[in-house]
Amino acid sequence: MALPGCTPDLAAPENLYEDNTLPVSTSDTVEIELSNFDLVYGWVNNMQHTSGLLESAEGTNFVSLYDNALASILFIAQGDFQKAERVFDFFDARIDSELLSGNGGFHQFRNTDGGNASRKWLGDNAWLLIALNNYRHITQSNKYERLATELELWIRSLQNEDGSLAGGYNQDGTPIGIITEGMITAFNAVPGYDDFHSKILLYLKNERWEDSELLLLTQKEEPAYQYALDLHSLSYLIFENFPPTVLDLADRYRTKQWATMTNTELEGYCFDDDTDVIWLEGTGQMAVARAVAQHYEARSEIIHELEKNLVESSSFTESKGLPYTSNQGTSFGAVELWEHADLKPALSSSIWYLFGKLNYNPFSLEKSKSVPVSDQFWNPVM
Repeated sequence: MALPGCTPDLAAPENLYEDNTLPVSTSDTVEIELSNFDLVYGWVNNMQHTSGLLESAEGTNFVSLYDNALASILFIAQGDFQKAERVFDFFDARIDSELLSGNGGFHQFRNTDGGNASRKWLGDNAWLLIALNNYRHITQSNKYERLATELELWIRSLQNEDGSLAGGYNQDGTPIGIITEGMITAFNAVPGYDDFHSKILLYLKNERWEDSELLLLTQKEEPAYQYALDLHSLSYLIFENFPPTVLDLADRYRTKQWATMTNTELEGYCFDDDTDVIWLEGTGQMAVARAVAQHYEARSEIIHELEKNLVESSSFTESKGLPYTSNQGTSFGAVELWEHADLKPALSSSIWYLFGKLNYNPFSLEKSKSVPVSDQFWNPVM
Protein backbone atom coordinates (compact mmCIF):
# COMPACT_ATOMS: atom_id res chain seq x y z
CA MET A 1 0.00 0.00 0.00
CA ALA A 2 1.47 3.34 -1.03
CA LEU A 3 1.94 5.89 1.69
CA PRO A 4 -0.23 8.94 0.96
CA GLY A 5 1.55 12.25 0.83
CA CYS A 6 5.14 11.07 0.59
CA THR A 7 7.14 12.37 -2.34
CA PRO A 8 9.73 9.80 -3.47
CA ASP A 9 13.13 10.74 -2.06
CA LEU A 10 14.71 10.81 -5.51
CA ALA A 11 12.56 13.82 -6.41
CA ALA A 12 14.40 15.95 -3.87
CA PRO A 13 17.88 17.35 -4.61
CA GLU A 14 19.40 15.82 -1.48
CA ASN A 15 19.12 12.63 0.51
CA LEU A 16 16.36 12.64 3.10
CA TYR A 17 18.86 12.10 5.90
CA GLU A 18 21.51 14.45 4.54
CA ASP A 19 22.78 15.21 8.05
CA ASN A 20 23.54 11.57 8.91
CA THR A 21 27.26 11.08 9.31
CA LEU A 22 29.56 8.17 10.04
CA PRO A 23 32.54 9.80 11.78
CA VAL A 24 35.94 8.18 11.57
CA SER A 25 36.49 6.09 14.69
CA THR A 26 39.80 5.52 16.42
CA SER A 27 38.54 2.25 17.88
CA ASP A 28 37.12 -0.91 16.45
CA THR A 29 33.58 0.41 17.03
CA VAL A 30 32.07 2.91 14.60
CA GLU A 31 29.66 5.26 16.34
CA ILE A 32 26.72 6.53 14.32
CA GLU A 33 25.78 10.14 14.90
CA LEU A 34 22.03 10.49 15.03
CA SER A 35 20.50 12.71 12.38
CA ASN A 36 18.37 15.71 13.26
CA PHE A 37 15.41 13.72 11.98
CA ASP A 38 16.11 10.88 14.42
CA LEU A 39 16.70 13.25 17.36
CA VAL A 40 13.41 15.08 16.76
CA TYR A 41 11.41 11.92 16.04
CA GLY A 42 12.83 10.44 19.24
CA TRP A 43 11.67 13.49 21.18
CA VAL A 44 8.14 13.17 19.76
CA ASN A 45 8.08 9.52 20.83
CA ASN A 46 9.13 10.48 24.35
CA MET A 47 6.22 12.91 24.71
CA GLN A 48 3.63 10.09 24.74
CA HIS A 49 2.24 9.39 28.23
CA THR A 50 0.72 6.22 29.65
CA SER A 51 -2.73 7.57 28.77
CA GLY A 52 -1.70 7.39 25.11
CA LEU A 53 -1.79 11.18 24.81
CA LEU A 54 1.22 13.27 23.89
CA GLU A 55 2.10 16.37 25.87
CA SER A 56 2.29 19.47 23.67
CA ALA A 57 5.49 20.82 25.25
CA GLU A 58 7.80 19.53 27.95
CA GLY A 59 6.72 19.92 31.56
CA THR A 60 3.40 21.58 30.81
CA ASN A 61 0.80 18.87 31.54
CA PHE A 62 -1.01 20.34 28.53
CA VAL A 63 -2.51 18.26 25.71
CA SER A 64 -3.88 19.48 22.39
CA LEU A 65 -6.17 17.36 20.22
CA TYR A 66 -4.53 18.89 17.13
CA ASP A 67 -1.04 17.97 18.33
CA ASN A 68 -2.11 14.39 19.02
CA ALA A 69 -3.69 14.08 15.59
CA LEU A 70 -0.48 15.38 14.01
CA ALA A 71 1.60 12.91 16.01
CA SER A 72 -0.69 10.06 14.95
CA ILE A 73 -0.22 10.98 11.29
CA LEU A 74 3.55 11.05 11.79
CA PHE A 75 3.53 7.67 13.52
CA ILE A 76 1.49 6.20 10.66
CA ALA A 77 3.88 7.67 8.09
CA GLN A 78 6.75 6.00 9.96
CA GLY A 79 4.95 2.68 10.30
CA ASP A 80 4.66 3.02 14.10
CA PHE A 81 1.02 1.99 14.09
CA GLN A 82 0.88 0.97 17.75
CA LYS A 83 1.83 4.48 18.85
CA ALA A 84 -0.95 5.94 16.70
CA GLU A 85 -3.38 3.34 18.05
CA ARG A 86 -2.63 4.42 21.62
CA VAL A 87 -3.85 7.90 20.72
CA PHE A 88 -6.88 6.60 18.86
CA ASP A 89 -7.77 4.20 21.71
CA PHE A 90 -8.02 7.14 24.11
CA PHE A 91 -10.64 8.85 21.96
CA ASP A 92 -12.33 5.64 20.87
CA ALA A 93 -13.12 4.94 24.53
CA ARG A 94 -14.83 8.34 24.80
CA ILE A 95 -17.19 8.29 21.81
CA ASP A 96 -20.33 8.15 23.95
CA SER A 97 -19.12 10.11 26.97
CA GLU A 98 -17.55 12.99 25.01
CA LEU A 99 -17.94 12.98 21.21
CA LEU A 100 -21.69 12.34 21.38
CA SER A 101 -22.32 14.26 24.60
CA GLY A 102 -23.90 17.72 24.78
CA ASN A 103 -23.05 19.75 21.68
CA GLY A 104 -20.77 16.96 20.51
CA GLY A 105 -17.15 16.86 19.44
CA PHE A 106 -13.94 16.10 21.31
CA HIS A 107 -12.40 18.72 23.55
CA GLN A 108 -9.57 20.82 22.16
CA PHE A 109 -7.46 20.86 25.35
CA ARG A 110 -6.99 18.64 28.40
CA ASN A 111 -4.35 17.33 30.84
CA THR A 112 -2.06 14.40 30.05
CA ASP A 113 -4.34 12.09 32.07
CA GLY A 114 -7.36 13.25 30.05
CA GLY A 115 -8.85 15.49 32.74
CA ASN A 116 -9.71 19.19 32.85
CA ALA A 117 -10.94 19.13 29.24
CA SER A 118 -12.18 22.32 27.61
CA ARG A 119 -13.73 23.67 24.40
CA LYS A 120 -14.79 21.83 21.23
CA TRP A 121 -12.93 23.12 18.17
CA LEU A 122 -13.89 22.11 14.62
CA GLY A 123 -10.38 22.18 13.19
CA ASP A 124 -8.85 19.87 15.79
CA ASN A 125 -11.62 17.30 15.37
CA ALA A 126 -11.13 17.46 11.61
CA TRP A 127 -7.43 16.73 12.09
CA LEU A 128 -8.29 13.64 14.14
CA LEU A 129 -10.50 12.42 11.29
CA ILE A 130 -7.64 13.01 8.82
CA ALA A 131 -5.41 10.86 11.03
CA LEU A 132 -8.04 8.10 11.14
CA ASN A 133 -8.46 8.25 7.37
CA ASN A 134 -4.71 7.80 6.92
CA TYR A 135 -4.67 4.88 9.36
CA ARG A 136 -7.51 3.09 7.58
CA HIS A 137 -5.91 3.66 4.17
CA ILE A 138 -2.49 2.33 5.18
CA THR A 139 -3.49 -0.54 7.47
CA GLN A 140 -6.72 -1.52 5.68
CA SER A 141 -8.16 -1.92 9.19
CA ASN A 142 -11.70 -0.99 10.22
CA LYS A 143 -10.77 -0.94 13.91
CA TYR A 144 -11.80 2.70 14.33
CA GLU A 145 -14.67 2.73 11.86
CA ARG A 146 -17.26 3.92 14.39
CA LEU A 147 -14.95 6.66 15.69
CA ALA A 148 -14.36 7.97 12.17
CA THR A 149 -18.04 7.76 11.25
CA GLU A 150 -19.24 9.63 14.34
CA LEU A 151 -16.57 12.30 13.87
CA GLU A 152 -17.65 12.82 10.28
CA LEU A 153 -21.31 13.09 11.26
CA TRP A 154 -20.50 15.69 13.93
CA ILE A 155 -18.43 17.77 11.50
CA ARG A 156 -21.24 17.64 8.94
CA SER A 157 -23.72 18.75 11.62
CA LEU A 158 -21.85 22.07 12.00
CA GLN A 159 -22.77 23.24 8.50
CA ASN A 160 -24.96 26.32 8.30
CA GLU A 161 -27.48 27.10 5.55
CA ASP A 162 -25.00 29.36 3.74
CA GLY A 163 -22.48 26.51 3.53
CA SER A 164 -20.17 27.75 6.28
CA LEU A 165 -19.22 25.61 9.26
CA ALA A 166 -19.50 26.70 12.87
CA GLY A 167 -16.09 26.66 14.51
CA GLY A 168 -17.29 24.49 17.39
CA TYR A 169 -18.37 25.37 20.93
CA ASN A 170 -16.83 27.26 23.81
CA GLN A 171 -16.77 25.73 27.28
CA ASP A 172 -19.99 27.56 28.19
CA GLY A 173 -21.75 26.09 25.15
CA THR A 174 -21.74 29.25 23.04
CA PRO A 175 -20.85 28.70 19.38
CA ILE A 176 -17.40 29.59 18.04
CA GLY A 177 -17.39 31.79 14.94
CA ILE A 178 -16.71 30.76 11.36
CA ILE A 179 -12.99 29.99 10.93
CA THR A 180 -11.58 29.64 7.40
CA GLU A 181 -8.71 27.38 8.47
CA GLY A 182 -11.11 25.01 10.24
CA MET A 183 -13.44 24.86 7.24
CA ILE A 184 -10.76 23.95 4.71
CA THR A 185 -9.36 21.31 7.09
CA ALA A 186 -12.86 19.84 7.43
CA PHE A 187 -13.26 19.98 3.64
CA ASN A 188 -10.27 17.64 3.39
CA ALA A 189 -11.18 15.47 6.39
CA VAL A 190 -14.66 14.47 5.23
CA PRO A 191 -14.04 11.91 2.47
CA GLY A 192 -15.24 12.36 -1.08
CA TYR A 193 -17.06 15.27 -2.68
CA ASP A 194 -20.77 15.93 -2.17
CA ASP A 195 -23.13 18.78 -1.24
CA PHE A 196 -21.29 19.30 2.04
CA HIS A 197 -18.08 20.09 0.16
CA SER A 198 -19.66 22.11 -2.64
CA LYS A 199 -21.48 24.32 -0.12
CA ILE A 200 -18.21 25.00 1.70
CA LEU A 201 -16.62 26.07 -1.57
CA LEU A 202 -19.55 28.32 -2.43
CA TYR A 203 -19.27 30.04 0.95
CA LEU A 204 -15.52 30.46 0.62
CA LYS A 205 -15.91 31.91 -2.86
CA ASN A 206 -18.53 34.42 -1.75
CA GLU A 207 -17.21 35.37 1.69
CA ARG A 208 -13.53 34.48 2.10
CA TRP A 209 -11.90 34.90 -1.33
CA GLU A 210 -9.66 37.71 -2.57
CA ASP A 211 -9.90 37.42 -6.33
CA SER A 212 -7.23 40.02 -7.16
CA GLU A 213 -4.50 37.99 -5.41
CA LEU A 214 -6.07 34.52 -5.48
CA LEU A 215 -6.00 34.25 -1.69
CA LEU A 216 -8.29 32.90 1.01
CA LEU A 217 -8.96 35.38 3.81
CA THR A 218 -9.63 34.90 7.50
CA GLN A 219 -12.62 37.25 7.17
CA LYS A 220 -13.57 40.50 5.42
CA GLU A 221 -14.90 42.54 8.32
CA GLU A 222 -11.59 43.60 9.93
CA PRO A 223 -8.95 44.61 7.34
CA ALA A 224 -6.08 44.44 9.85
CA TYR A 225 -6.56 40.69 10.33
CA GLN A 226 -7.63 39.41 6.92
CA TYR A 227 -4.38 37.67 6.02
CA ALA A 228 -2.82 34.67 7.75
CA LEU A 229 0.21 32.58 6.85
CA ASP A 230 -1.45 29.19 7.27
CA LEU A 231 -4.13 30.01 4.71
CA HIS A 232 -1.33 30.20 2.12
CA SER A 233 0.32 26.87 2.89
CA LEU A 234 -2.80 24.90 3.81
CA SER A 235 -4.76 26.12 0.78
CA TYR A 236 -2.03 24.83 -1.49
CA LEU A 237 -1.75 21.52 0.39
CA ILE A 238 -5.52 20.89 0.50
CA PHE A 239 -6.98 22.03 -2.83
CA GLU A 240 -6.09 20.46 -6.15
CA ASN A 241 -4.95 22.88 -8.87
CA PHE A 242 -4.50 25.69 -6.36
CA PRO A 243 -2.21 28.36 -7.90
CA PRO A 244 1.36 28.04 -6.55
CA THR A 245 1.64 31.83 -6.59
CA VAL A 246 0.02 31.64 -3.14
CA LEU A 247 3.37 30.45 -1.79
CA ASP A 248 5.27 33.43 -3.17
CA LEU A 249 2.63 35.77 -1.75
CA ALA A 250 3.48 34.41 1.70
CA ASP A 251 6.66 36.51 1.53
CA ARG A 252 4.59 39.27 3.14
CA TYR A 253 5.10 37.40 6.44
CA ARG A 254 8.85 36.76 6.08
CA THR A 255 11.01 38.10 8.86
CA LYS A 256 14.40 37.69 10.53
CA GLN A 257 14.54 37.25 14.30
CA TRP A 258 17.08 36.27 16.94
CA ALA A 259 16.06 32.96 18.51
CA THR A 260 15.72 33.09 22.28
CA MET A 261 17.14 29.63 22.95
CA THR A 262 19.96 29.39 20.40
CA ASN A 263 20.86 33.09 20.17
CA THR A 264 20.97 32.65 16.41
CA GLU A 265 19.46 34.83 13.73
CA LEU A 266 17.12 32.90 11.49
CA GLU A 267 14.65 33.71 8.75
CA GLY A 268 11.12 32.40 8.58
CA TYR A 269 7.47 33.38 8.55
CA CYS A 270 5.26 35.18 11.06
CA PHE A 271 1.60 34.43 11.76
CA ASP A 272 0.48 37.69 10.17
CA ASP A 273 1.60 41.04 8.83
CA ASP A 274 3.12 42.37 12.05
CA THR A 275 6.23 40.15 11.52
CA ASP A 276 7.27 40.34 15.18
CA VAL A 277 8.09 36.62 15.61
CA ILE A 278 8.94 33.58 13.53
CA TRP A 279 6.14 31.03 13.82
CA LEU A 280 8.13 27.81 13.54
CA GLU A 281 5.09 25.58 13.04
CA GLY A 282 3.82 27.76 10.20
CA THR A 283 7.32 27.93 8.72
CA GLY A 284 7.39 24.12 8.73
CA GLN A 285 4.06 24.11 6.91
CA MET A 286 5.62 26.31 4.24
CA ALA A 287 8.48 23.80 3.87
CA VAL A 288 5.94 21.06 3.16
CA ALA A 289 4.03 23.25 0.69
CA ARG A 290 7.24 24.09 -1.16
CA ALA A 291 8.08 20.38 -1.37
CA VAL A 292 4.63 19.53 -2.76
CA ALA A 293 5.09 22.31 -5.32
CA GLN A 294 8.46 20.70 -6.18
CA HIS A 295 10.28 23.87 -5.12
CA TYR A 296 12.97 21.75 -3.51
CA GLU A 297 15.61 24.45 -3.17
CA ALA A 298 13.15 26.70 -1.32
CA ARG A 299 12.09 23.77 0.85
CA SER A 300 15.73 23.01 1.75
CA GLU A 301 16.40 26.64 2.63
CA ILE A 302 13.44 26.66 5.02
CA ILE A 303 14.57 23.40 6.62
CA HIS A 304 18.06 24.85 7.08
CA GLU A 305 16.65 27.88 8.88
CA LEU A 306 14.47 25.74 11.13
CA GLU A 307 17.42 23.59 12.13
CA LYS A 308 19.18 26.68 13.49
CA ASN A 309 16.60 26.70 16.27
CA LEU A 310 16.53 23.02 17.25
CA VAL A 311 16.98 22.87 21.01
CA GLU A 312 18.07 20.03 23.28
CA SER A 313 15.42 18.38 25.39
CA SER A 314 15.75 19.12 29.10
CA SER A 315 14.04 15.83 29.97
CA PHE A 316 15.36 13.24 27.51
CA THR A 317 18.80 12.37 26.21
CA GLU A 318 19.53 12.37 22.48
CA SER A 319 16.37 14.36 21.82
CA LYS A 320 15.74 17.70 20.17
CA GLY A 321 12.71 19.73 19.19
CA LEU A 322 11.58 23.07 17.85
CA PRO A 323 9.83 25.63 20.07
CA TYR A 324 6.54 27.03 18.87
CA THR A 325 8.15 30.37 17.98
CA SER A 326 11.69 31.69 17.72
CA ASN A 327 11.12 34.55 20.15
CA GLN A 328 8.43 36.25 22.23
CA GLY A 329 5.78 38.49 20.70
CA THR A 330 2.22 38.09 19.46
CA SER A 331 0.45 35.19 17.80
CA PHE A 332 -2.22 35.89 15.18
CA GLY A 333 -3.48 39.43 15.74
CA ALA A 334 -2.44 41.22 18.90
CA VAL A 335 -2.74 38.24 21.27
CA GLU A 336 0.41 37.74 23.36
CA LEU A 337 2.07 34.33 23.15
CA TRP A 338 2.27 32.15 26.26
CA GLU A 339 5.45 32.54 28.27
CA HIS A 340 7.22 29.36 27.12
CA ALA A 341 6.29 29.50 23.42
CA ASP A 342 9.90 30.30 22.49
CA LEU A 343 11.57 28.23 25.23
CA LYS A 344 10.30 24.63 25.16
CA PRO A 345 10.26 22.14 22.28
CA ALA A 346 6.71 21.93 20.91
CA LEU A 347 4.98 19.06 19.12
CA SER A 348 3.36 21.07 16.34
CA SER A 349 6.55 22.79 15.18
CA SER A 350 8.65 19.65 15.54
CA ILE A 351 6.20 17.47 13.61
CA TRP A 352 5.79 19.91 10.72
CA TYR A 353 9.59 20.07 10.55
CA LEU A 354 9.65 16.27 10.25
CA PHE A 355 6.93 16.40 7.56
CA GLY A 356 9.19 18.84 5.73
CA LYS A 357 12.14 16.45 6.01
CA LEU A 358 9.94 13.65 4.67
CA ASN A 359 8.38 15.75 1.87
CA TYR A 360 5.10 14.55 3.37
CA ASN A 361 1.71 16.19 2.83
CA PRO A 362 -0.71 14.97 5.54
CA PHE A 363 -3.65 16.11 3.36
CA SER A 364 -2.61 14.04 0.35
CA LEU A 365 -5.10 11.18 0.77
CA GLU A 366 -8.13 13.43 0.17
CA LYS A 367 -6.51 16.17 -1.91
CA SER A 368 -7.83 14.70 -5.16
CA LYS A 369 -11.59 14.77 -4.68
CA SER A 370 -12.53 15.14 -8.34
CA VAL A 371 -13.93 18.58 -7.62
CA PRO A 372 -15.77 19.79 -10.76
CA VAL A 373 -13.74 22.47 -12.52
CA SER A 374 -16.77 24.75 -12.29
CA ASP A 375 -16.48 24.58 -8.46
CA GLN A 376 -12.74 25.30 -8.41
CA PHE A 377 -13.11 29.05 -7.96
CA TRP A 378 -9.37 29.35 -7.25
CA ASN A 379 -8.37 27.75 -10.56
CA PRO A 380 -7.21 30.43 -13.06
CA VAL A 381 -8.30 28.23 -16.00
CA MET A 382 -11.84 27.79 -14.64
